[in-house]
Amino acid sequence: MKLWTSSYAAIHGAEPVVTRRPVVGITGNFGDKGCELAEGYYESIIRAGGTPMVLPPTADADVLRTTLDRIDALLLSGGGDINPLQLGEEPVQALGHICPQRDEAELLLTRMAFNRQLPILGICRGIQVLTAALGGTLHQDIADCRSVDTVAVKHSQDLNRSYASHTVSIVEESLLSKVFGQTRLAVNSFHHQAVAVGGQHLRVAATASDGIIEAVESCEHKSIIGVQWHPECFCLVGDDSMMPLFRWLVDEAGLYARSREFHRCNLTLDSHCDTPMFFHEGIRFETRDDRILVDLHKMQEGGLDASIMVAYIPQGECTEAGHAVASQMADSLLNQIEQMVKAHAGLVELARTPSDLYRIKAAGKKAIMRGIENGYAIGRDIAKLRHYADMGIVYMTLCHNGNNDICGSARYNEEGIGVTAFGEEVIGEMNRLGVMVDLSHAGERSFYDAIDISQQPVVCSHSSSKALCNHPRNLTDDQLRCLAAHGGVAQVTLYNGFLRTDGQASILDAIAHLNHFIDIVGVEHVGLGTDFDGDGGVTGLASASELINFTRELLRRRYSEADLRLIWGGNFLRVMEACQAAGTKY
Repeated sequence: MKLWTSSYAAIHGAEPVVTRRPVVGITGNFGDKGCELAEGYYESIIRAGGTPMVLPPTADADVLRTTLDRIDALLLSGGGDINPLQLGEEPVQALGHICPQRDEAELLLTRMAFNRQLPILGICRGIQVLTAALGGTLHQDIADCRSVDTVAVKHSQDLNRSYASHTVSIVEESLLSKVFGQTRLAVNSFHHQAVAVGGQHLRVAATASDGIIEAVESCEHKSIIGVQWHPECFCLVGDDSMMPLFRWLVDEAGLYARSREFHRCNLTLDSHCDTPMFFHEGIRFETRDDRILVDLHKMQEGGLDASIMVAYIPQGECTEAGHAVASQMADSLLNQIEQMVKAHAGLVELARTPSDLYRIKAAGKKAIMRGIENGYAIGRDIAKLRHYADMGIVYMTLCHNGNNDICGSARYNEEGIGVTAFGEEVIGEMNRLGVMVDLSHAGERSFYDAIDISQQPVVCSHSSSKALCNHPRNLTDDQLRCLAAHGGVAQVTLYNGFLRTDGQASILDAIAHLNHFIDIVGVEHVGLGTDFDGDGGVTGLASASELINFTRELLRRRYSEADLRLIWGGNFLRVMEACQAAGTKY
């Protein structure tokens, strides 16, 4: 398993390589002498090519964070029942042995591992812990949940655990069916608690003939599987029928380790987020705040080093009063970004240049750049560009949903307006000041006009492909070719309606749009602009904490580390550096 080592040189492109086996943390049971673990768990991981690490039950959050920093996957092992009080229920008569030392610890560990996007395999009790931790529900006793006309399977066998005792039906096209290459599997089973409802993060992957859920998996394209049987017991008698499951976990652990190492060694940039839109709610950027998709905790979990936060200005009337309100709003939001960063100076810094970003990453901090979304903020006063450049904006999106005094929009522009005479002055001044011209939201005529006018490459900070999703905001293939011919960059966005014309978009749609961009213009002209907190976010890439999944999917598709550096900000920063180098302000 190849992994990239960490050094400041690696941030700038060096690629030293080390080799190690992925580390799989296995939750320990709790017996008379304390933490213990059955042989089959660690033997199966070793045979699959991984390194097992036994995790004692502790609910100390600091210890768990340190542990998760050192493992590449989590295996939730079997054991006793889960205390129903953890689930807000009273115990039924048939409730079995409870281990209070494990319940709180494993539920917390699982939630933290889920937030970090670690691969997870739950076995027997482990599938129940996985379900309960992620918002699902359990049957305390499956004998009480069957319908009267169901022929019951005996789920707790008087049989050596190394041998199969009944069969399960695996859902076709499920991840589990791909792991085993079949839809019917002979398993063992020793339980009476079981999954009732998987919840919003899990779907059913297999059932017994009496309808009892025997396996669940992620419904969000994540590396998560839970099985009710005991696959680890089979290897003890030389039966390798369950090894595909452990090889899957170790392979996913290796991919996760490689992804995490890439993020540790290389700068990662999201070119567009709208988190300042939530400042009025009193958000807490230093915590894991559920009201926003980008905060310091989520940036850390997802391996995101830098985000360009914009002052989004809704399009209003192009009047003196409207312009005054827009300008005041831009000033306020840009100042609030600065105040937020200063309040947490030990963890995050403002950046204005690519070199700032590399310096801040080397110091172990996160970085925030600022931009303006909608040139409506400057009204008809071109001098305000100097004001905003002095405040540190790195780009300005020329318009939003509606025409302004600079150019015509992709939406609500029946007249087909392009760049105005005033807009031509604005673009020239942006070039002079070293501020990038952002053409996301611009109409086609405005797009081509702006590229002709600008003396520097332009960007589309958050746009997707019109060939894959016919939305006015998206870029045609011809626009992409023109953008690339002039040295520009298009950043795939995660807004559902720009990725699909129907249904819920997912990480697979985002990858498809990126792949299409690359097919048309090459990997040197693409990147990622999430639009998080501006209604951006799709299944599998729902917040900054999930961005490591983007890297994992690219590596799964055999993109090189060099390609990833370009996609994760290298291309965008090339344009930024060129614009700033040409501007008199820099």
